[in-house]
Amino acid sequence: MQDFLFYLNLGWEHIISLDALDHQLFVLALIAIYSYSDWKKILVLITAFTIGHSVTLALSILDIVRLPSDWVEFLIPLTIVLTALGNILMKNKKQSGNKTNYYLALFFGLIHGLGFANTARVMIAKSQSIAVPLFGFNVGLELGQIVIVAAILVIMFVLLNLFKVNKKDWILFISSGVFALSLKMTLERLPF
Repeated sequence: MQDFLFYLNLGWEHIISLDALDHQLFVLALIAIYSYSDWKKILVLITAFTIGHSVTLALSILDIVRLPSDWVEFLIPLTIVLTALGNILMKNKKQSGNKTNYYLALFFGLIHGLGFANTARVMIAKSQSIAVPLFGFNVGLELGQIVIVAAILVIMFVLLNLFKVNKKDWILFISSGVFALSLKMTLERLPF
């Protein structure tokens, strides 16, 4: 149980810490097109991301998949750029019911899972089994994402309902800000 809690806390910190800005921006861009009434869809979307993240993390820990860390550090903010850009370009179309979003979250989760792979490989290599560490880490990651989503939904509810911010303006404002920050990160991390 102690191992599980250790890795759960590690997963939690992986998403909640100040060093996790890329993860937080991705979650923000991912759910910016939804409404608080879409909370079930959002949970499925976030879980799809976590599944992709955990698959790649497991494959990496087992040394089946490896990608140079400079490429991973470049690809992670690139996924955020693409998500935010998709929101901006599609701002006039209904996206929140689009199943493509779930597949993209899963695929981008595969890329994000590589970001913690080297650290996890070193930490878990001594363990007999990767099941408990991987499960604990992903539960912590999922819980952290749910807390971030809840905070974003509260802010969204207040802005859209109390301050009467237009939903399209919200999507454009949030997605443009996320796009700018993640594009800066992407350009800073060019691997060539």
